[in-house]
Amino acid sequence: MYVSKKVCFVLVVSVLLGGLGAQEIITAERYLEMVSSRYGTVRDYEAQIVIRSGNTDMYGTVSHLAPSFLRIDFSSPAEQVIVFNGEQLTVYLPEYRAALNQVITSRQGSSSGAGLASSQGLMLLRRNYIPSFVTGPDPIPLEEGSSEEAVALRLTRRSLSEGFREIILSVNPDSLLIRRIEGRTIAEGLVRFDFLNVKTNQGIPEQRFIYDSPASANLYNNFLFRNTD
Repeated sequence: MYVSKKVCFVLVVSVLLGGLGAQEIITAERYLEMVSSRYGTVRDYEAQIVIRSGNTDMYGTVSHLAPSFLRIDFSSPAEQVIVFNGEQLTVYLPEYRAALNQVITSRQGSSSGAGLASSQGLMLLRRNYIPSFVTGPDPIPLEEGSSEEAVALRLTRRSLSEGFREIILSVNPDSLLIRRIEGRTIAEGLVRFDFLNVKTNQGIPEQRFIYDSPASANLYNNFLFRNTD
């Protein structure tokens, strides 16, 4: 009888340990990989976006087409537009009647801004930042007092060349889509991007990312840096 009980105990422990071993331990790195894989299935998306920089809030509609097309049409500031067609960045500032143009090469590209919410942006994040959970793999309130929950990842830069010192990604646990990006700049400034009502794979055409600034606009080329290629 003693032998039988001992054998039964060993069998039970073996089954329990086997069950535990079959469960995948979700690390922050693994979770970020899952989010990246999710965006790998997204050919395009459209969402409402809120950008907060300091005490200023900007509102608009963001459109993305893989791999790197991006457009933001602002309602506040009204008529302001940011467009990237994969090669050239254009920013139209109606307040100054100015259209700023910059050719962007792959060498000059960086992991910054709303473009992080894409397969290509997440690839850069995984390469250039070290992920960790803010509190753990379980969803937490998006902010204090909020009923909306998200999984929060803290990304710390690997090198000093990155524009953001630290990034907090808040991910919808059901869709694995990014709900919020919070970045701390080198100058300790805070920038936040909120993505609302995200609609994926809507068949957005490339033509949406063709933008002609108003004829009255003053053109300024190479406003970020000179194209030396």
